[in-house]
Amino acid sequence: MNTRQIFTRYGAAFLLVFVAAFSRLLPHPANFTPIGAIALFGGVYLEKRFAFVVPILAMLISDYFIGFYSGMYWVYGSFVLVGLVGVWLKNHKKPLYILGGTVVSSILFFVVTNFGVWMTPGSMYAPTWAGLVECYVFAVPYFRNSLAGDIFFVAVMFAGYEGLLLLLKKEQAERSVIG
Repeated sequence: MNTRQIFTRYGAAFLLVFVAAFSRLLPHPANFTPIGAIALFGGVYLEKRFAFVVPILAMLISDYFIGFYSGMYWVYGSFVLVGLVGVWLKNHKKPLYILGGTVVSSILFFVVTNFGVWMTPGSMYAPTWAGLVECYVFAVPYFRNSLAGDIFFVAVMFAGYEGLLLLLKKEQAERSVIG
């Protein structure tokens, strides 16, 4: 792979992550965001040294514009877990596995972040088993949008990037025939 292809391949991956992160600034339905897709994409398509750093940096920058919030560490913690799902998917890039990984990622995000809401001092939920259950039950409507957003953004990001990789392979094949 030549320098141009490396730059195009990884530059495009970094660009996709940052564009997706900044799409959070656009008007959207509640929780219909690319958060899970960014983490999953990073785990699948970025080298291990960048797989977590680039998506987290993109999120931090977009959070700077949106505003920092209490409990961010729960969001970022779930983000890392979703990235690990992506690392596993790297060697299992089949549509059914990607869909399954997306659903698992949405569930991880839901479980971790809502547990964080419940654990936050002064939370509106009682620090009891019943309070935890109530927290999860009241969060179900948001989960629907998170799952829909994750499925949508995973489809867009993965298909877009795979399309780019196909174009690069075609260009490389054409150059090898000519040159």
